Amino acid sequence: MLSGLTCVGEGSEMQLATIDIMVVAVYFVCIFGLAQYVSRDKVGAGPKNTTDYFLASKDLPWWAIGASLIAANISAEQIVGMSGSGYAIGLAIASYEWMAALTLLIVGKFFLPIFLKNEIYTMPQFLERRYGPSIRTLMALFWLALYVFVNLTSIIWLGSIAVTKVAGINQDLALVLLGAFALLYQIRGGLKAVALTDIVQVTLLVLGGLIIAALTLGKLGQGAGMIVGFHRLTTAIPDHFHMILKPGNAHYMDLPGLSVLIGGMWIANLSYWGFNQYIIQRALAAKNIAEAQKGIIFAAFLKLLMPLVIVLPGIAAVMLAPDLAKPDEAYPTMMALLPSGLLGLVFAALIAAIVASTASKINSIATIFTLDLYAKRSGGKEPGEGRERHLVFVGRAAAVVAILLAIMTARPLVGSSEQAFQFIQEFTGFFTPGITVIFLLGLFWKRANEAGALTAAATSVILSWAFKTLLPTLPFMDRMGLVFLTALVLAVLISLITRSRADTDTIDTKSVSYGTQTSFNVGAIGVILILIALYGTWW
Repeated sequence: MLSGLTCVGEGSEMQLATIDIMVVAVYFVCIFGLAQYVSRDKVGAGPKNTTDYFLASKDLPWWAIGASLIAANISAEQIVGMSGSGYAIGLAIASYEWMAALTLLIVGKFFLPIFLKNEIYTMPQFLERRYGPSIRTLMALFWLALYVFVNLTSIIWLGSIAVTKVAGINQDLALVLLGAFALLYQIRGGLKAVALTDIVQVTLLVLGGLIIAALTLGKLGQGAGMIVGFHRLTTAIPDHFHMILKPGNAHYMDLPGLSVLIGGMWIANLSYWGFNQYIIQRALAAKNIAEAQKGIIFAAFLKLLMPLVIVLPGIAAVMLAPDLAKPDEAYPTMMALLPSGLLGLVFAALIAAIVASTASKINSIATIFTLDLYAKRSGGKEPGEGRERHLVFVGRAAAVVAILLAIMTARPLVGSSEQAFQFIQEFTGFFTPGITVIFLLGLFWKRANEAGALTAAATSVILSWAFKTLLPTLPFMDRMGLVFLTALVLAVLISLITRSRADTDTIDTKSVSYGTQTSFNVGAIGVILILIALYGTWW
């Protein structure tokens, strides 16, 4: 530890000054007003239809796609949760961000051309057009349960921790306020309200994170500057600056060595960034494939920046606040360093991230429930303005129910977890190997059929549970890799020995072009070179 360094401990109290409250109030008013402005109906266009509400009229520009991808992804589970993992584990947790940048390039190059060529609007819809109706319903129900009871609960729970720590209000009240504002902010305009305001949200969260990082490093530098502070940090706790953990490391179970580069992390990343309605919905709403791919590149570069915004303050907290009760308190505790005014700005940035991610999740829940379950069940009616208005109403009602369920179940489901970010990864790891197999075969192997896809889904859950029970020392990331390979082999075998039902596959892959513009190619090379430099430096 540094001689003479003043630590920020449990006794450090934060209080929002009048100027901080004013900054936060201005944020709430402005972002809500902006959301309502972009949600207004176009003159002469009539009321919103399902394309307007769930896919932003298929007219999103690249900057909105890229910003919205990051705003949807970076929320309390990243800012609070990943900063907490930085406190407990170190820089190695940044692999989730940096490997995601590489994954986005694959999604933009190979997945999006197929989805957009076939006019896909939900991931369950793709599964029905590729395999048949049964798997669409099964996966729609799965995603709804996952989004409501794992993701949405985690976002608002971790958000409420931060709000309570900074503002001093009751945590249950914070849960309700965050959920209610996110609901009201997007309920009128749907995806357009979310995506077109996310550039503001992302700007705030990046600015807020950079301010926290600068002040923590400045404090560590003791007046000698941020670079000196960073050098002192890496010298004092070098074990927190290894990207690839060795088997003897206490956190090897969370990040098992080379698996983050060539193993199970790929399974999680491909599933999350490529086949997750909550994320991919933004790209599906693009004006065209070129615009979608430019948005993907923008998001990839932002992902490279995120560890500086999120993980570094958590690592700095190891020295500045070494006695925290829980790692997830690291980021809110570092906010105690901020002077009045800046505290309000960073607090607004944190709320912006929470609200943007919550609103995005709510919209995706409404989209899947309405288009993949309700609309199919009430099918048979002729399309028309009345039916479209009714489906938009159903989507709004589903959004209300989703946030109510999340508020009521957040404490019992997520509150007992020491590191909520790792809880999310562990739980979803039961399902992601099968999901990844199903989509990869569906996209790139025409012989795959519904029997093989269902086999992959069942194998993923059963084997994941078996490995966790029988091999408790097997890291979950390695478990995902083994389950993926097994599910892949079984899905291929079952597909080969069973017949596909006639006319179940209506996905066109033959006429898809995988060519990309020069801007995408140059950007992709830049991302890859930066990743090589980062891992080469912090190996």
